[in-house]
Amino acid sequence: MSAPGETGVRVLVVENEAIVRQGLRRLLELEPDLVVVGEARDGDEALERIRALTPDVVLLDLRMPKRDGIGVLEALGATGPRTPCLVLTTFDDPELLLRAVRAGATGYLLKDAPFEQLVTAIRLVAAGGTFLQPALTEGLVRGFDAFRAAPEGGAIVEALTPRELEVLRLMAGGYANKEIGDALGVAERTVKNHVSAILGKLGARDRTRAVLKALEQRLL
Repeated sequence: MSAPGETGVRVLVVENEAIVRQGLRRLLELEPDLVVVGEARDGDEALERIRALTPDVVLLDLRMPKRDGIGVLEALGATGPRTPCLVLTTFDDPELLLRAVRAGATGYLLKDAPFEQLVTAIRLVAAGGTFLQPALTEGLVRGFDAFRAAPEGGAIVEALTPRELEVLRLMAGGYANKEIGDALGVAERTVKNHVSAILGKLGARDRTRAVLKALEQRLL
């Protein structure tokens, strides 16, 4: 996989519906730093194209023939280093969000999101970040009343401070450390310290799992 920025962020569009797939490609190709390297219409074709094209980011539909998006994520996780995958779906569903992220998705975005948000999410995921758009919506948080997943890593050892909760909410929105620092008026190094503290208190090994744990514990 080439480093994002050398020739632009290389994107593979995986989408069941031809009109949507072709429309996404045309829109993304208008962005000077994004390069659409290919398309796939089902899960099996997606895995073939990922292996052949080594994209920086996979824009991944969930409902597809032959193998769905979750199946693609699971297959990628079983074969070695994982290609960053941004799920683009119509389903604002807490169970699907958890399943997708636990299977390896680094982003989750609804198809009715503004195009600018999609571009931001692609760039963020390519740079190693996460983007979980529905994480701050009331509907998703309410949905956890009906979804009782066992938290990974056990209970929270220590309560989060008010500032750490602010940082956590911005993390859930997909913001990078510098953006969080700008929003809160603090240095990026301070944000890094808060993120490290949050990961430790939540017993999470990365930002995505920290957001999931926070959702499960009703902190967001």
